[in-house]
Amino acid sequence: MDVSFLGGPLPQRGVGIVAPFDFALDRELWRWVPDDVSLHLTRTPFVPVEVSLDLARLVSEHETLREATRALCAVAPEVVAYACTSGSFVGGTAGERAMATAMADAGEMPALTTSGAMLDALREIDARRIAIVTPYTKSVTDSLEDYLDEAGIGITGRCYMGLTREIWRVAYRDVVDMAREAVVDAPDALFISCTNLPTYDVIPQLEAELRMPVLSANQVTMWAALRAVGKQAVGPYQALLDPVARRGPAAMTSTTGTQPVAHEADGLVEPEEQQVGPEPEAALAGAGTEPGDPLEGAPDLGYGHPGLPEEWGSGPQPPA
Repeated sequence: MDVSFLGGPLPQRGVGIVAPFDFALDRELWRWVPDDVSLHLTRTPFVPVEVSLDLARLVSEHETLREATRALCAVAPEVVAYACTSGSFVGGTAGERAMATAMADAGEMPALTTSGAMLDALREIDARRIAIVTPYTKSVTDSLEDYLDEAGIGITGRCYMGLTREIWRVAYRDVVDMAREAVVDAPDALFISCTNLPTYDVIPQLEAELRMPVLSANQVTMWAALRAVGKQAVGPYQALLDPVARRGPAAMTSTTGTQPVAHEADGLVEPEEQQVGPEPEAALAGAGTEPGDPLEGAPDLGYGHPGLPEEWGSGPQPPA
């Protein structure tokens, strides 16, 4: 059969991604990518070290990044991004800039890192005081806070999990619980750290509940990489990606979404005004089983996006 009339596949723009050896969320990165862009991923060599400051330093050595970038050059991407938050903040702001320069020189193309993209994204939404959520240990979380402080970003609250392995298995509900605990003292935004932490589906839900922009490591990485080649990241009602969303519920000045949700066990009474929209449990309940696909019949929360399947809050982590 003659198929010459099809004219071949659509022309693609290329984005190179250098990820740590244990990165498991390739599919999550793709969810921010428009159809005419392809991701080309490579990983740093395996080292038998748990998630820690030592690992962050090992996976971000300049020669490791140069070799990975040179390998990506074989498929001619237009930009290369280092998709690791801790690996790009462990050396401070000067260390992050040096990493980007090492990759740019090796590949003769624009280069960026997750931590550098995070600062660009915070400037984009004019966020100067933020809450942070991490899956890291205290020492790695402290290092993130030091990086942000050096960049002039204040921290109003934080929550971390203390994990040293298999971060990609964290359930969405755990991310949501940490976010609620971290958001105190009226931050301008919330940042969820670690490219191995699943976040795509919880961002619009948290923005609707907390009434503030919510950024994540994978989101800012893809936003910055695509912007570098003149493309826009895609995503459901996310303030970073859609200026209209910044003027919607997520951007509303809130007098209620700046305090953690009170629990009976704490002996605290939850303020009535803190219940914005549906109850949190209802906001995370819905129908369907395929993450990333439109959920026919999912509840309309009134913010232009569906609810999440209830079963994602327990049991095995869905594919990201």
